[in-house]
Amino acid sequence: MDTTPHPSPAIEKTSSCCGGAAAGKSKDNHASGTEANNPPVKRKRDWLLWGSGLTILVAYAASFFLDHADLAGLGHFTHSIRDMMNLMWWGILVGMVAVGLIDRVPREFVIGVIGRDQGAKSVGRAVLAGFFLDLCNHGVLMVGAKLYERGASLGQVFAFLIASPWNSLSLTIIIGVMMGWGWMVVFVVASLIIALATGLFVEALERAGKVKRNENRIDLPEDFHVWREAKAGLKAQRYDMAFFKDVARRSVTASRMVLRWLFFGVVLAALIQVTVPTDVFAAWFGATVLGLLTTLVAATIIEVCSEGSVPIAADLMTRASAPGNAFTFLMAGAATDYTEILVLKEVTGRLKAALLLPLLTVPQVVAVGWILNGV
Repeated sequence: MDTTPHPSPAIEKTSSCCGGAAAGKSKDNHASGTEANNPPVKRKRDWLLWGSGLTILVAYAASFFLDHADLAGLGHFTHSIRDMMNLMWWGILVGMVAVGLIDRVPREFVIGVIGRDQGAKSVGRAVLAGFFLDLCNHGVLMVGAKLYERGASLGQVFAFLIASPWNSLSLTIIIGVMMGWGWMVVFVVASLIIALATGLFVEALERAGKVKRNENRIDLPEDFHVWREAKAGLKAQRYDMAFFKDVARRSVTASRMVLRWLFFGVVLAALIQVTVPTDVFAAWFGATVLGLLTTLVAATIIEVCSEGSVPIAADLMTRASAPGNAFTFLMAGAATDYTEILVLKEVTGRLKAALLLPLLTVPQVVAVGWILNGV
C-alpha cells in the first residue's frame, strides 16, 4: 500500500513511505547545489549477516559430503544446519515477501491507529500494531520511542513492545514451521494476552496517579482517518511490474535486519546441538522448575535479537521437550533486554517507568511457561 499519490495533510507532514522523504531530500540538495559536495556514504559491510550466511551456505554444501559423525562434530554441525534450513527456507521466503509489503506502509498509520486515546480498545490496537510490524526487539524500539513522543501512553507503548519483538508475521510463520502450528497459535495468543494485560495494568496505574502521564502532544490532526487514507492509497496504487519490483527490492533490503539475526541464531543453535549432549541439555533446560529458571537466566544473559532466539527456542522445544521454556526464552529475552530498559528510561526520563516492563512481564511469562510445561 502506497499513500503518496493522494497524501493527507498529516501524511504530507511526516511521511516516511516509499522513499518520499528521500526524494524530497534529493530535490533540496539539487536546489542548494550541495549534491556534488556530498558523495554517497559507503555502507559498512554487515559481517554478522555475511559471516553467518556464508557459514550456513558452506555447512549446507558440506553436509552432502560428510557423515553425521565425521571430523569430531563437524559433520553433526553441517547436518544440523541442513536440517534447520530445509525446514525453514519456505517460511523465510514467505516472511521476506511479507516484510516487503509491510515496508510500504507508512509508520504514520501505526501512530494514527494507537496514539490518540487510552483504554482497552487503544491498548488492543497497540498490540495488533506490534504483531503486524516486522521489526526485531531492537529495531522496534525506534518506533516505540516515536510513539511515546507522539503522545501514546506508557501502557500503549509497553503493549506494542511486548507484542512486537518475535510476534511479527515472518517470524510467526517460521515458529509454526519449526515448532508446529498448534504451538505457534498457543504462543501467539499467550504473548498477546500478556501484552494486553500489561498495557491495561500500566494505564490503570497511570489513572491512579502511580505512573506519570505522558505529557507529549499528539501532532496528528483530528480529521486524520487511518482507514479512509488506507482505502484511498489502495485504490490509487497501480499493481504493475514496477510495484512488484519495488516489493521484491524491499523484501531483500528490509529483511536484512531479520536475516542477520536469524542466520546467526541458526549457527548458534547448531553449535549448541553439537557441544551440549541431549541428556545434559534436557537436564538443565527441561520441563522442570529448575529448567524454567535456567532458561530465564539464559534469556536474560544471552544478547540475541528476537530473530536469533527462534532457532534456540525450537531446540528447547524439540530436544528438551519443554514448550514452556521455549515460550519463556522468546518472551523473556525481549522483556529483560537491557537495551529496551535504557531506551525507555531515556524516552520517559524515569528509570522507575522503564523497570516496570520486566517487573510486570517476567512473572506472567514464567507463569505461562510453567503452565505450558505441564500441558
